[in-house]
Amino acid sequence: MKAVTFREHGDRDVVEYTEVPVPDVGHGEVLVDVKAAALNHLDIWTRRGLGFDLEFPHIPGSDMAGVVEEVGDGVTRFEPGDRVALTAGVTGGDGPTDGSITSRRDDPTLAPDFSIIGEHSRGVHAEYAAVPAANLLPVPAGVPWEVAGSATLVFQTAWRMLIHRAAVHAGEHVLVHGASGGVGHAAVQIADHAGCEVSATASTDEKLQYAADCGADHLINYEATPFAEEVHGITGGRGVDVVVDHVGEATYEGSLESLRKGGRFVTCGATTGPNPEAALNRIFWNQLEVIGSTMATPEQAEEVLDLVWDGTLEPRIRATLPMSESVRAHEMIENREGFGKVVVIPDSER
Repeated sequence: MKAVTFREHGDRDVVEYTEVPVPDVGHGEVLVDVKAAALNHLDIWTRRGLGFDLEFPHIPGSDMAGVVEEVGDGVTRFEPGDRVALTAGVTGGDGPTDGSITSRRDDPTLAPDFSIIGEHSRGVHAEYAAVPAANLLPVPAGVPWEVAGSATLVFQTAWRMLIHRAAVHAGEHVLVHGASGGVGHAAVQIADHAGCEVSATASTDEKLQYAADCGADHLINYEATPFAEEVHGITGGRGVDVVVDHVGEATYEGSLESLRKGGRFVTCGATTGPNPEAALNRIFWNQLEVIGSTMATPEQAEEVLDLVWDGTLEPRIRATLPMSESVRAHEMIENREGFGKVVVIPDSER
């Protein structure tokens, strides 16, 4: 089969689309005939090798959807022909491996051995992928493969951040950074769906218009004006209730400035750097909450994906490329080109 691989960490030139063996299907695993996959910023970090100890050649990718080709011993939830999508968070644990809902009730994101398929172990940007049955969710007939293959990681991440960690409720004002990216555009939609007033930041007016289409009420071009000043103008000096951030150092200080007293800052990433000045004085004086969030539980993923499958929420797709053009897909993510997700389709499916 063909797969996206790299044999060492580095720039985009290490990425290849090449022949690799079809993976064996182990106990509790499912072999999926991949129909569509998508990139996330973590694919960039993984390729660059920032803090990762991988077995080479590595196949990246944490988002995909396809058709069950084969099931391993012990799998009862799926059978060949089923439509499925990946939810990439993995923990070893001692529970059942059959993929049943009852085997997944604890919060795997808090387990010491929690990891992410594609980031810490072999991923799914390939014609076939063998993954644990417990990491698959059913995809209803009629959901396009590009939607199913691009929604899971960003929507589950944004859903946990807003609904379960920051606990937003109707009437609150939420500021979403990087609204043109995967998590950002999901967070705008989820906050709007929850009945919140939404302010969104992006680097161009074109990207901001897409954010408006996703439900943003107030649009802030951070290249034109400091976003904290804009927030205080929009809120009459009060500040927002919640800031959703995955940017890191570049937005941290302004994010704390943008919060009302008692506000919540929730973060799932740090693409511009992990170590901003702590600003402890602002945190304790304004009684702010700083909340970390990673991925989601299977149940939380199911909650939000039900809303994707029925069309309430929608992954916006900036480009659909053959998997052999994955170098270009990496370039689009790194250079922040366009709005939404970049989808790659195995060449054999095109």
